[in-house]
Amino acid sequence: MAYTAVFKRVLLKLSGEAFMGTQGFGIHDETLAQIAREIKDVHDLGVQIGIIVGGGNIFRGRTSAARGVERVTADHMGMLATVINALALQNALERVEVVTRLMTAIEMQQLAEPFIRRRAIRHLEKGRVVIFAGGTGNPYFSTDTAAALRAMEIGAEVILKATKVDGIYDADPKTVSTAKMYDRISYLDVLSKSLAVMDSTAISLCKDNNLPILVFNLTHAGNIKRVVLGEKIGSLVSA
Repeated sequence: MAYTAVFKRVLLKLSGEAFMGTQGFGIHDETLAQIAREIKDVHDLGVQIGIIVGGGNIFRGRTSAARGVERVTADHMGMLATVINALALQNALERVEVVTRLMTAIEMQQLAEPFIRRRAIRHLEKGRVVIFAGGTGNPYFSTDTAAALRAMEIGAEVILKATKVDGIYDADPKTVSTAKMYDRISYLDVLSKSLAVMDSTAISLCKDNNLPILVFNLTHAGNIKRVVLGEKIGSLVSA
């Protein structure tokens, strides 16, 4: 059976925690391999894929800043953690024969290409998966904000925000059994209700540029492909 994707170009946001699997820290090899296989399935549909990775499984800048590390230093350390995850993901994708390019917001020529917008778009047009590491390259901005920024720069049609829950809830579903999931919600409601989807800067950027966000559960095998094929899963943030 032939499948047709509803998006031509997407920005997939992966948290560092997504790489941990059942571990409490670091990178779980089988979990990473599974994520790579799922990305390959979407790539095989002809979808152009940009990926932003977080680094919270290795180092979380904001938490460390609260513990006494100077904030700018802590954020730079967090940016380097995203590069470690990006290298691991690149290796996992190449193992399943997906041609990949790694671009970083902080220049490190021996490891990756510097982020250049036109070059990134050309890689996508040539069918390469592009991984963006190093956040925005600036302290005080999260990888959520980097996802919104890169999505707009490459002309992505949607941000696919991969999480550990099925979508956006009005309360934490892990602690509140009666929490209600939103099928669709506006940017303004996300901001006014202070829902933990993405940080307010990222939501505001998406709102200002009318860029939709699809929030879905990464832990269910095949969900990335289901989202790209237009199945009604997760929560949509839009105008």
